[in-house]
Amino acid sequence: MIANRIIALKRVLMVSTFTALVFSCAKQTTNVSDSDPWRRMELIIKSIPQTQFPDKTFNIKDYGAVADAKTSNTAAFEKAIKACTENGGGRVLVPDGKYLTGAIHLESNVNLHLEDDAEILFSLNPKDYPIVHTSWEGTELMNYSPLIYAKNKTNVAITGKGTLNGQANSTNWWIWSGGKDYGWKKGIPSQNDPQNREVLVDMAERGVPVAERIFGEGRYLRPNFIEFFQCNTVLVKDVKVINSPFWILHPIKTNNIIIDGVTVNSHGPNNDGCDPEYSQNVLIKNCTFNTGDDCIAIKAGRDADGRRVALPSKNIIVQNCKMVDGHGGVVIGSEISAGVNNVFVENCIMDSPNLDRAIRIKTNSKRGGVIENVFVRNLEVGTVKECVLKLNMFYNVYGSQTGNFIPTIRNISLENINVKNGGKYSVWAEGYKESPVENITLKNVVIHKVDSIYLLKNVKNINFINTYINEKKVAQIKN
Repeated sequence: MIANRIIALKRVLMVSTFTALVFSCAKQTTNVSDSDPWRRMELIIKSIPQTQFPDKTFNIKDYGAVADAKTSNTAAFEKAIKACTENGGGRVLVPDGKYLTGAIHLESNVNLHLEDDAEILFSLNPKDYPIVHTSWEGTELMNYSPLIYAKNKTNVAITGKGTLNGQANSTNWWIWSGGKDYGWKKGIPSQNDPQNREVLVDMAERGVPVAERIFGEGRYLRPNFIEFFQCNTVLVKDVKVINSPFWILHPIKTNNIIIDGVTVNSHGPNNDGCDPEYSQNVLIKNCTFNTGDDCIAIKAGRDADGRRVALPSKNIIVQNCKMVDGHGGVVIGSEISAGVNNVFVENCIMDSPNLDRAIRIKTNSKRGGVIENVFVRNLEVGTVKECVLKLNMFYNVYGSQTGNFIPTIRNISLENINVKNGGKYSVWAEGYKESPVENITLKNVVIHKVDSIYLLKNVKNINFINTYINEKKVAQIKN
């Protein structure tokens, strides 16, 4: 009892200290000139609290885990995590070896730590993933649990140099997408992702309560891999994540998360590397993304559901990352209805003939949203197929995407960028007459081997400062 009271007191002190730090940094930030966004970024980083865990270890083998890649260890993980949290927190240790399991649900004050040669193999049986409150492409629902899931937790981590293997491929999870490139063939159930996606979105548009949006068996909406839902103070460090059913790292309504040194290698459908959604104070650094979809895609809810939640994603920082294959290096959208602001990207390498764009914002008049204050500097870009910077208010997939919510895109800055092979366009920006894309700046940017300098439609105030494209200095455009 006394020990529990001490733990509770420590948590109160930690929250009080963090709150004071946030207010202090917020006060400092308001005093920083808008012309110095990188100083603002430094203050945001300083405001993010660090996870802290007691020096206690709970080895999953002590709770019955068997490292034979065949025996189900779901109960062993559950018992070890329960023992850890009941004893004030600490490290749940996954020793070297291969461990098969269903969903892993984390608790507060738990650090799931994988030794270097440890590999967690996640079951391919959907019944091993209970129905939970989650989200699918920007719309909340009751669906299969993410492979690793934490909801309403504080001070939680996944660390170590081991491997998290979703085991997804074209013979199991990926065929649910309905795509012919992922093993679709005669005999596969017809109620796949594309059909059920529209059922879910329609529920949200009609205002059906989330608790009544029950999917799961027979609905074929694949689970996310790692999801922190309404959490605070989170760390994901050093692990390797492969073969995901769907989105890979998904912090949703989560504040103060650091993703550091993570390697993502997964080429399935919708295999985004990291999707912060309705989240703030997110630091993604020293990571490698080699993906089947966007490497990093910042989200803020889809259409009516995004406007219902109305939590913008903000203070998102990407540093020292490497982007290989993917639809985009750092992307904002398309599930973006609650808006995004204060995004900082610096010191990254992007290079692959299979990387479509370096920086991309995608929305439309169904999504809406205000996307503003995006700052990018010090990128080394090898090859992109389509363009270096794409800002699109007419993103159109899954049928008509025309609605009554005209988006806003403004204040986008690229500085100190070097591109060897720029694709079709250096800059492709399209806005509405009543809502043009505003305030684009390219400063000290060099782009080689690009077909066209730009494609611009309804753009207001675009500035080229000391920028060279195909070895020629770009003249200033009269706006």
